[in-house]
Amino acid sequence: MTTLPGRRSSTFTRLLRHGFTDPSAAERLLDLPDLTSVRSDPVLLEALGATADPDLALRGVVRLVEAEEADERQILLDTLVTAKPLRDRLLGVLGASEALGDHLARHPRDWQALVTYEATDLHPGVAEFEHELAGADDQDALRVAYRRCLLSIAARDVCGTTDVAQTAAELADLATATLRAALAIARTATPEDAAQCRLAVIAMGKCGGHELNYVSDVDVIFVAEPADGAEESAAIPAATRLAAHMMRICSDTTVEGTIWPVDANLRPEGRNGPLVRTLSSHLAYYQRWAKTWEFQALLKARPVAGDPALGAEYVDAVSPLVWQAADRENFVPDVQKMRRRVVDTIPVDRVDREIKLGPGGLRDVEFAVQLLQLVHGRNDTALRSGSTLEALGALARGGYVGRVDAAQLDDAYRFLRTMEHRIQLYRLRRTHLVPEDEPDLRRLARSLGMRTDPVTELNQAWKRHASVVRRLHEKLFYRPLLDAVAQLAPGESRLSAKAAAHRLEALGYEDPAAALRHLEALSSGVSRKAAIQRTLLPVLLGWFADSADPDAGLLGFRKVSDALGKTPWYLRLLRDEGAAAENLARVLSAGRLAPDLLLRAPEAVTILGDPQGLKPRGRDALEQEVLAAVGRSGSAESAVAVVRGVRRRELFRTTSADLISSYGTEDSPAEQDPGALVDRVGTAVTDLNAVTIAGALRAAVRAEWGDTLPTRFAVIGMGRFGGQELGYGSDADVLFVHAPREGVDEQEAARAANRVVAEMRRLLQLPTADPPLIIDADLRPEGKSGPLVRTLKSYEAYYRRWALVWESQALLRAQPMAGDADLGRDFIELIDPLRYPPEGLGEDAVREIRRLKARMESERLPRGADPTLHTKLGRGGLSDVEWTVQLLQMQHGWAEPGLRTTRTREALAAACAAELLSAEDAQTLDEAWVLATRVRNAVMLVRGRPGDTFPSNPRELTAVGRYLGYEPGHVGDMLEDYRRITRRARAVVDERFYGAAV
Repeated sequence: MTTLPGRRSSTFTRLLRHGFTDPSAAERLLDLPDLTSVRSDPVLLEALGATADPDLALRGVVRLVEAEEADERQILLDTLVTAKPLRDRLLGVLGASEALGDHLARHPRDWQALVTYEATDLHPGVAEFEHELAGADDQDALRVAYRRCLLSIAARDVCGTTDVAQTAAELADLATATLRAALAIARTATPEDAAQCRLAVIAMGKCGGHELNYVSDVDVIFVAEPADGAEESAAIPAATRLAAHMMRICSDTTVEGTIWPVDANLRPEGRNGPLVRTLSSHLAYYQRWAKTWEFQALLKARPVAGDPALGAEYVDAVSPLVWQAADRENFVPDVQKMRRRVVDTIPVDRVDREIKLGPGGLRDVEFAVQLLQLVHGRNDTALRSGSTLEALGALARGGYVGRVDAAQLDDAYRFLRTMEHRIQLYRLRRTHLVPEDEPDLRRLARSLGMRTDPVTELNQAWKRHASVVRRLHEKLFYRPLLDAVAQLAPGESRLSAKAAAHRLEALGYEDPAAALRHLEALSSGVSRKAAIQRTLLPVLLGWFADSADPDAGLLGFRKVSDALGKTPWYLRLLRDEGAAAENLARVLSAGRLAPDLLLRAPEAVTILGDPQGLKPRGRDALEQEVLAAVGRSGSAESAVAVVRGVRRRELFRTTSADLISSYGTEDSPAEQDPGALVDRVGTAVTDLNAVTIAGALRAAVRAEWGDTLPTRFAVIGMGRFGGQELGYGSDADVLFVHAPREGVDEQEAARAANRVVAEMRRLLQLPTADPPLIIDADLRPEGKSGPLVRTLKSYEAYYRRWALVWESQALLRAQPMAGDADLGRDFIELIDPLRYPPEGLGEDAVREIRRLKARMESERLPRGADPTLHTKLGRGGLSDVEWTVQLLQMQHGWAEPGLRTTRTREALAAACAAELLSAEDAQTLDEAWVLATRVRNAVMLVRGRPGDTFPSNPRELTAVGRYLGYEPGHVGDMLEDYRRITRRARAVVDERFYGAAV
């Protein structure tokens, strides 16, 4: 076939038109002598062009022809050209599977398995496959026969004779026949073992569900009983040897390759348990020890090989346990754990290509269907199918899922499974990754019938179907709950009230009757509001169920919706702003504090829809807003009402950001640095309280004195306030200092300062819907017995003559927060020599600090409190860490500028940098301090009131755990981790604070 140089042959052009990507190589193959009789046959070229990969198909034909005996080659080629069924089947397989092309090259006569086209050949079952495997009496023969059968399944698949469900069922039937053949070989090899026992093989997973992949582990469980006259002590070891031999026959790699691994790890106790058990042993385990996921796995249990009576007896015995699983005590937390996507184990570079475990993948559909089966199958036997698609259809027919949703999910699942089949078929390797290379994507797309722009069409279709799964797999649970309380058209199926209650209970709702009432109130009617709610609620219900308190989340949503439902922007915000609805669901269901703040002014929900809305606004911006509002107000009361409203709004912003960062969302993972979370909260709440005090001060002064108070006045933050480490439940510890203005009588100045303080405290504690701000001045000189306000000179005189060591220690946290900035700086200049004494502390002062700390530990811990779990005064808690750091500051602050900070974590870092603490000790103290602070914040967020120890209420304790990153069912781990971390911190405190190392 020659052409002039520089010109393409007509064959080259035809090959290009028929989809060949390397026409030159294809032209050379067609020029081979063995293909002389067909090289110009238009039918052959047309058929090659119809395959997934024409180049691969042609190479497969050439290898097959070359492998055939010389006198058989022309028969093959003649049949290929004249018999359309064979042509379509053989070329279809060769164009889709390099591995099956390899098999045909090794066993060229197997192409004749594709010639027949009888009715039984179109839809073979176990019996037909057993017939095909009947002559296989060793491992290699079984592998060859298995591949021959696989060849016929693949041919029907790629030609469209069978759909994906039929193909998966045929693969499962072939696996059944193969297991039986392997067991027969094992029995023949050890007849004495076979005589000792009755052994049944129970298929699990996709094989048990009659929906196997081309390449997949075949999950099994073995059950055995002694044969007549045999002892159990001899029968079980014999059955174990038989089972192990059967597994090796299928799993071992020989010159003919392998079939597939047989995996028995779904058995009781997994790989740590015995391979074979008696039926009574299985039942004893399932009745006492089994976890929810094991009953979920048993949904697909099906006897496939060995003793059929024993296999049926096993399934009959475990089936009732499966359908009672939803009544188990730990079902809800188990379900919540299982429902969370387990993609952390998938490498980041693979998540977007994972067709099984990735977002919108096959596992999403399978899990959703299985969970609904567990919840509703206990009362409806029609749902008890091992097949995902059959079960999905039954759920739709019974009204447990919407028909439209089920149809869309069925379509998406079929597409994704077909993709998975074609990916695996190429090299017969177990993979669930969509390929990255252009040729592989092109072959995959063409195998699915995409021809115009295969790769683009494939990516679009895949993303579209994955998106459907992501959108529907949660909605599948919740949409029928709305239908249960709605008016449906005649003939439409719906969940019964009982079934809806079962589903809500399974999803963690403690009061399903109340939840259904809320759903009815939110979604009933024909208004636009009700229609939008019906769209939002299925997704919101899923987010609520993912929290520690779904009931509270739904109730809070109803209250917010009742308050804002008539405003045009509220539902539009939730519907159109992607993050707003999920953020609201997280906030409403995580505890009491944030919802209480929101319900006092529901319009603050707009914060959740603004991409910048969760970022703290900063002190300068807040102070500008607050002082401007005070300036516009007609009275001190109205001014401070506005100020406290700003504080409430900003507290909601801070709590929401904290909760959302701690929980994470679908688009934004949880914050991994707990220290950063603590710092953000501490800074934000401190700024907020400082601004609130500044606003109250301005309002009090303005009401009586106008713009200028007769004395300069400053508020000094102390304790956590001065340290910028406030939690949600912290009071504001302060000192008040003033300095009379020039020409003002000192007594008049003192009266003015005291009146200002009294008015500020009154205004900030007025009974309103907004949370009060408690100002605590007990750290002042002489404590509660001393004057509330002092002049700067009075402070100087007191500290010079009377200051105790604990007062100097308290001043380590002092920082100006409001009022006259110059006076605040003067106060700091006054106290610096006290808190950072030149040359450090003397031995007497160190002993006094230690004595005070020991006394506080013995006297102030509340009666009955667990010292290992008390965050403030307990072992390794806040007090331990802070007193250790503060002693270092007083000892070395005069020489180490980095220690001159009011913040605990900064001082710890400075002590480490100055080599006053080892990096390990500093890390240990920091970790304990951060954890204790987070626990206190969590308690306030969850309970709506402050607390220094973990809640005793189980649901509240779980909510604290969720905030700290622990999954449901792991509160024990949380408490143990807290004890471990604080125990290590206390060891450092004992050495660094009480020991000689300081």
